[in-house]
Amino acid sequence: MKGRVLIVAGSDSGGGAGIQADIKAVTAMDAFAATAITALTAQNTLGVQAVEPVAPSFIAKQIEVVLTDIGADALKTGMLHSADVIHAVASAFQRHAADAPLVVDPVMVAKGGQRLLLTEAETALRETLLPMATVLTPNLPEAEVLAGFPVRVEADMVRAAERLSALGARAVLMKGGHLEGERVVDLLFCDGRFERFEDSRIASRSTHGTGCTLASATAAGLAQKLSLRDAVARARAYVRKAIETAPGLGSGHGPLNHAVTVRSDWR
Repeated sequence: MKGRVLIVAGSDSGGGAGIQADIKAVTAMDAFAATAITALTAQNTLGVQAVEPVAPSFIAKQIEVVLTDIGADALKTGMLHSADVIHAVASAFQRHAADAPLVVDPVMVAKGGQRLLLTEAETALRETLLPMATVLTPNLPEAEVLAGFPVRVEADMVRAAERLSALGARAVLMKGGHLEGERVVDLLFCDGRFERFEDSRIASRSTHGTGCTLASATAAGLAQKLSLRDAVARARAYVRKAIETAPGLGSGHGPLNHAVTVRSDWR
C-alpha cells in the first residue's frame, strides 16, 4: 500500500516529534515520506531549548523540487512558526499540488510549554491554511485558539469542530487527550456528521509526538486512498500501540515506539 506523503514541519533533535516522528510514522504505514523542513530545534524529552527557523523562500524551494519531481499523494503540515512561512507554504501547495489532500496539524506549543507558532501567525493559520485543509487535527488548546472560546468538555469539542469547519476546513479531528478522565474521546467531524472514537486512557509519560504521529499516519492513509474515517481509525490504532510499547527513553515526556505495525483489525 504505497503512497507518497510530503511533510512540511520542523525537526526534533530528540527524534520523538516533528519531521523525525513524521517520517517514522509514514514509513510504518508502508508509505513514502518526503520532507520540507521549516525549522531546526534543539530539544529532548524535557523540552525545546532553541529554535532556528528556515527562510520561507528555502522552505518553498524544498516543496517545489519535491513536488515537481517525486510528487505527492497527500500533504501534511506541522510546525510552521510564522505568518511568512504559512503564506509561502500555502502558495507552494497551490502552485504544485492543489488537488492533493492536506492534513493540517496546527502545532502551536510544545509539550514543555515553548511556543512553536508566533502569536501574530495565528491569523494566517486560521485564514490561509485552515481553508485548504482536507482535515484539521487540533488538540484542545489549539482548538481554543483557532475557535476563539474555551474547549473544556466534550460539548465544547463539538462546538469547536463545527466552528472550525465553518472557517473552511473540510473535516476536523478534535483530539480529546487533554480532557480529564479515564477515557479518551476524539471526534471526527465531516460532511455535517460526527464520528466518536473512545478508548481507555493509557497511563504513560511516553506521549511526546503523539499529535505529529497521528497526523502523519492519517496523511499516509489518505495517500493510500483510504477513506478519511479509515485513515483516522488506522492512525489511532497505530498511535495507541506505539504508546503501549514505548521504549521509556529520557527523563521527561518520552518518545513513542514508531516501529510498531498495525494489524488488520484496526477497522
